[in-house]
Amino acid sequence: MNLVLVGAQWGDEGKGKVIDVLAAEADVLIRYQGGPNAGHTVIVEDEEFIFHTIPSGLLHPGKIGVIGNGVVIDPAALLEEIARLRARGIDVERALKISDQAHLIFPYHTRLDAAEEARRASATMLGGSATECGGGPIGTTGRGIGPCYVDKVARCGIRVADLMDDAAFREKLRRNVEEKNRVLRLLYGAPPVEFEAIASQYRAYRDALRPFVVNGVRFLHDLRQQGKRLLFEGAQGTLLDVDHGTYPYVTSSNATAGGACTGAGVPPTSIDRVIGVVKAYTTRVGEGPLPTEFPALLMEQIRTKGKEFGATTGRPRRCGWFDAVVARHAVWVNGCDAIAVTKLDVLDAMPAVQICVGYRDGAQPLDEFPSNTAQLGRCAPVYETLPGWQSDTSEIDRFDDLPAAAQRYLRRLEALLGVPICLISTGSKREQAFKVGPWSLSSTT
Repeated sequence: MNLVLVGAQWGDEGKGKVIDVLAAEADVLIRYQGGPNAGHTVIVEDEEFIFHTIPSGLLHPGKIGVIGNGVVIDPAALLEEIARLRARGIDVERALKISDQAHLIFPYHTRLDAAEEARRASATMLGGSATECGGGPIGTTGRGIGPCYVDKVARCGIRVADLMDDAAFREKLRRNVEEKNRVLRLLYGAPPVEFEAIASQYRAYRDALRPFVVNGVRFLHDLRQQGKRLLFEGAQGTLLDVDHGTYPYVTSSNATAGGACTGAGVPPTSIDRVIGVVKAYTTRVGEGPLPTEFPALLMEQIRTKGKEFGATTGRPRRCGWFDAVVARHAVWVNGCDAIAVTKLDVLDAMPAVQICVGYRDGAQPLDEFPSNTAQLGRCAPVYETLPGWQSDTSEIDRFDDLPAAAQRYLRRLEALLGVPICLISTGSKREQAFKVGPWSLSSTT
């Protein structure tokens, strides 16, 4: 059975933890979109690992990890991850494969990313409206992800396959450097990048990456023909999807389940199930509306308890009550068969918990997620209040052993989203998670 795991909120839902749990039953782990802006954290025997580009299930022995064509790769960051896995004793040359159709991030991408965010921020500070400033700052990680995807769509991107061909690579790189330097100089007044320095740097990357490069479509086709179980891992979350998220405060790729097919090169018929991951509350990083955002005191309490700081940037996450409108939108978009709920333990001390079951835009009630981000920013949440359980759940490993109030809370989430819960996480460690029901990658029941 092949399964796609997606974030069903604004990212940071705990996908790395859930992938690590499910990876024990998979043969092949595939990242299908995003880049080093992702940060999937896995804690094994009190040792923390943060994956940015490499699939986060590779800590299990004997697995194969594939970086799909839909991912954008910063070679320096990827080689650092490879070195960390080698140091842990993982045979990375055997375990890791990179699609030759994946696009590469270059220094001019990161330079353009930072310059554009600075321009937006400066224009806003000088009194321009968000509309006049192109929407104001997006809140990117500054790692060149967006500009790299822009080049991909504009058909001037450079892929791993190009890097492997020195003559073709130099020709494409020279053309891009000339164009990007014009933009940097004329639009942003920023210093240029240097062609030969980049060409030399990436020549070294080519030699280091060559042993990992495969034709991604053929490689995954052969594995599927062999009956291998595939686990597809998305970065970010549904509400950051470029088509279905809170546009323009989104990432530059398709983080939803549909992205698994285009971002890995597999047909839709090869996907058997989709699991969405949600936190027991809601978080997001960066700009854009968050209807259920906590007041300052509760924000600090939950942020501290949940360690809500970005694994990639260290930025504090904004936190709020569980938003069932957002999560139901994600269930619909992705066709989720079930959801995994993480960080239940963060709510352990709350005397009462709230769930957003709808919105109001002035006097107008809304029970669906609005496409207009400005309207979402005006919306007030409509809450249901449930009693808290005020009991430690971090050592519990069966649903029936959870406090009755925690069980009621989770059952209410199931009812609101229309899908069952298949896994619950009550802490950051691998062993602090348990399955609910007969969910398995090794069967279709």
